[in-house]
Amino acid sequence: MIPAARTSAPGAEPLPLGTGHAPCHHGEILQGTFLDDAGRRCAGLVTLPMAGPGSSAEFHPRPGTPPDVLTVVPADRTKAAKAAALAVAQCAEEAGRPACGGELRLVGDLPVGLGMGSSTSDVIAAVRAVADTYGRRLAPATVARLAVRAELASDPLMLDGRPVLFAQREGRVLEVLGPALPPLVVVSCTLGGGAPVDTLSLPARPPAETDDADLRAFERLRTLLRRAVATGDAQLLGEVATASAHRGQRILGHPEFETLTAISRRAGAVGVQIAHSGAVAGVLFDPAAPGLHRRVRACLRALDAHGIPTTRIFTTFTTTKELLHGPAHRGGDRPAGPDTPRRTARLPAL
Repeated sequence: MIPAARTSAPGAEPLPLGTGHAPCHHGEILQGTFLDDAGRRCAGLVTLPMAGPGSSAEFHPRPGTPPDVLTVVPADRTKAAKAAALAVAQCAEEAGRPACGGELRLVGDLPVGLGMGSSTSDVIAAVRAVADTYGRRLAPATVARLAVRAELASDPLMLDGRPVLFAQREGRVLEVLGPALPPLVVVSCTLGGGAPVDTLSLPARPPAETDDADLRAFERLRTLLRRAVATGDAQLLGEVATASAHRGQRILGHPEFETLTAISRRAGAVGVQIAHSGAVAGVLFDPAAPGLHRRVRACLRALDAHGIPTTRIFTTFTTTKELLHGPAHRGGDRPAGPDTPRRTARLPAL
């Protein structure tokens, strides 16, 4: 049971409905085992941001109910419900208001099981909705801590969109790689027919058991990615993402992966990236390269010819700052209804 926070003075204003929103990502650019500042091995990842889809939440407080009496709609969003209960305890304590239960309503347009951070998006939206109810704006580090407690591992969707190496099981930033990724055009597609991936069933080696050769390889990719970000080198970033994707195939084993990389080479892309815990993938193009539209069209035709469904084309240089920096309580975040189904494969086209 979540401990109750201290109560507020008699006559305090009633708690209002709170709203929150969180974005998604498009899988990883890099994922593996890395050293932190203390030389300790830990799992880390760098995600590819994508503006557009996300999760929205409403928290309807029920004053007088125990803080652990909390329902969620849809009922299967148990991680978000746990995050909301944790956030109630945190925010009520900070605000000096009574901790209470309530109803959490979630809507979103994120496909599940593709490795786009759908559960983390739900969790962060829930935390932000609760914080909005209590008039709080939690620091990203606090949101990350609550997210990891709720779902054991979290994507860095609570941060400001800068490329970071993030320890997903610990909820902390290992390194800020720079101010922004090099500009990219991404042709999004799904492998395995877009079937969701059961991430809990994937084998995982604890970071402490990573052998020295693998650790050196991951640290070398980290160095190269840092250089790519510092110099705006899309080609180098593509090489890092492709190398990381190849390593991810040791676990995922997508049968179309070699076809995807061949299409990337023939189309003149800088590389490919995948979700290391899902089926979403991207072919990466340098927007400054000549013949971009011709290259992208050739890529789309080849993907279609090989039965690899494409979902959208997006860029890394149109991320909406309002989405990342805007207040948790916005009219645009209000969901249309609590029972909106979440699609399982295709993304909306731009």
